[in-house]
Amino acid sequence: MTTCITGTGLYVPPFSISNEELVESFNQYVDNYNEAHADEIANDTIPALQHSSAEFIEKVSGIKSRYVMEKDGILNPEIMAPVIAYRNLGEELSVMAEMGAAALKDALADAGLEANDLDGIILACSNFQRTYPAVAIEIQKEIGMVGGYAYDMNVACSAATFGLSQAHGSIVSGLAKRVAVVNVEITSAHLNWRNRDSHFIFGDVATACIVEELDTPKGYEILNSKLFTEFSTNIKNEYGFMDRSEFLAAETQMYPDIKEPVTDKLFLQNGRKVFREVCPKVSEIILEHLQENDLEPQEVKMMWLHQANANMLDLILRTVMGKEADKAIVPSVIAEFANTSSSSPMVVFHRYKDDLKSGDLGVICSFGAGYSIGSVLVRKV
Repeated sequence: MTTCITGTGLYVPPFSISNEELVESFNQYVDNYNEAHADEIANDTIPALQHSSAEFIEKVSGIKSRYVMEKDGILNPEIMAPVIAYRNLGEELSVMAEMGAAALKDALADAGLEANDLDGIILACSNFQRTYPAVAIEIQKEIGMVGGYAYDMNVACSAATFGLSQAHGSIVSGLAKRVAVVNVEITSAHLNWRNRDSHFIFGDVATACIVEELDTPKGYEILNSKLFTEFSTNIKNEYGFMDRSEFLAAETQMYPDIKEPVTDKLFLQNGRKVFREVCPKVSEIILEHLQENDLEPQEVKMMWLHQANANMLDLILRTVMGKEADKAIVPSVIAEFANTSSSSPMVVFHRYKDDLKSGDLGVICSFGAGYSIGSVLVRKV
């Protein structure tokens, strides 16, 4: 018996924002802010905010556009956040479950399966719109899956590969025969769109894949996985259910350092440190994983990497495969989708999985906050 990825699905949100649209909104916000704080800026009490540009964004990230679930609020200089109405839990399907169910139905169709063929659903993401009940269980109900189990898990941008590893392990241990791994990211809601260094990074999307035990393999056989974590605060999002208590504490001067609990706790990263520390470690993990399986880098025909940054993709490719490596080995969707956190390696896998031949070796790899890195070795059947 072998464990295989037999189907993948993709849900693309209804709206796209180009760099030019984003910059126009951001620069208007900057002008409004600088005008409102002209006296403080003139007195050097606070610094003036700086404009951004579409050229700057593409140069530092490779991003040209991103998909989002709501566009008008993001592009409104007075709001600069997605405006998504609350849905009454139990009476209406949550936005996150709606996206995940759509991607999962797509993956089931790709695998030639029905909802009740599944034994489990793992929703592996960076952000969840609620703590409980698990959104995975809501997806389970929405697709009509009776019985089995579903749960949520979070390992930030590495959640997809960690989820694949969990699905594979569940099958090997006998807990299940077919498991769906779903990745839903509404990153537009966790992003501070007023931060010049990061307002352009993320986009929304949902992906799903089917992992199943087969006596006649098909799709991609999962050979094994390698997981790594190491604590770092260079990428973080601290927004959560404790914020109310912490804000009340700040108001009573118990913790006066907390000034703006919303914007202070949204996505933050030290981009230069992340680039310098994460890229070498990702390359090291992939090379170690290959060595542990008696494989040479030259045997790898494709690496579906987390779409964090075009420059990171290029550096990891050259470190693992050599300076003259063919860039087609690391396909990219970052220009169209931007960084979609946990979903990103599965977006690129979904788009390019048919490009390999039978027997070809590939690596699905994700990396992000934690730090966390996951590498999954697969072979085209």
